[in-house]
Amino acid sequence: MITVYDAAGGKLKPRDETGNLSTSVWIDLQNPAEDEDKAIEQALGIEVPTRSEMREIEASNRFYTENGAYYMTGVILHNSSQDVPMTSVITFILSGTRLVTVRYADPRAFPLYVARAAKGDTACATGAGIMIGLIEMLIEREADLIERVQDEVERMAPVVFGQKGAGQPSRNRRLDVLLKTIGREGDVTARAQESAMSVHRLVLYFANAVRERKDDKRILARIEAAGHDIMSLMESLRFLSARTTFLLDATLGMISNEQNQIIKLFSVMAVMLMPPTLVASIYGMNFRHMPELDWSIGYPAALGLMLVSGLVPYLYFRKKGWL
Repeated sequence: MITVYDAAGGKLKPRDETGNLSTSVWIDLQNPAEDEDKAIEQALGIEVPTRSEMREIEASNRFYTENGAYYMTGVILHNSSQDVPMTSVITFILSGTRLVTVRYADPRAFPLYVARAAKGDTACATGAGIMIGLIEMLIEREADLIERVQDEVERMAPVVFGQKGAGQPSRNRRLDVLLKTIGREGDVTARAQESAMSVHRLVLYFANAVRERKDDKRILARIEAAGHDIMSLMESLRFLSARTTFLLDATLGMISNEQNQIIKLFSVMAVMLMPPTLVASIYGMNFRHMPELDWSIGYPAALGLMLVSGLVPYLYFRKKGWL
């Protein structure tokens, strides 16, 4: 799908039809078909990268200049409102005063920026101005996601170290749920780190492109501010990653400790029952000549001996703090 935008009166306005692209400032290609790619290439004289080319990880394939156009591809986080956000690659092409975006996802930042630009809230007269506006919105959305993850981690930390009340099965179930939750938040943090590092590289290349193109210095100032913002997000993500790793290790340790307690209980019970079992085994033998068989108090004596032989290890273990 091709969406063409014009700048008029300090506002961004979409066209109903593509028509003549000479006056357009932004051409947005969302899930473009092959014929749409070719139409844009013929109209603008640029090469539109395919989806497989956009996924190349080499820096030379993501940031380069060709026929006077600057190509910048970044890994962008989207669907941040869902439990598990996704990442997708988006290519920004600066050609003259025009911006071309190629994407196979629908980040919420794009319609939010369009709504803001339609009200005249941001500079959108050139492709570079639109691009920095989109990047600022993407950074803002990622910051919101990081804040959500931080709140979730802060909520989980007291639960990991404050297991109270309820029985053993209930504690184990809570730890299992915590393990899954921490793992999910750790995956979200890793995706956010990947996106932040990619956006940071994109911003650096974008700044160099603006200097070479000698665009408005105000745009360069906004790019530098965006670079500082993404650096602060990367620092927060490093701390958040370390925090989730710590909580994950702590939760695994708690689960291991609970399992050890169960094994310990079974081991102690087995040792406590060994002496009574020995007594019961001896007096359970059916030999003809056993002096105790004629005792009138033989049965209660055997029961008492089994009780004492089991109680003594129990008291000993309690004294040692093993129970």
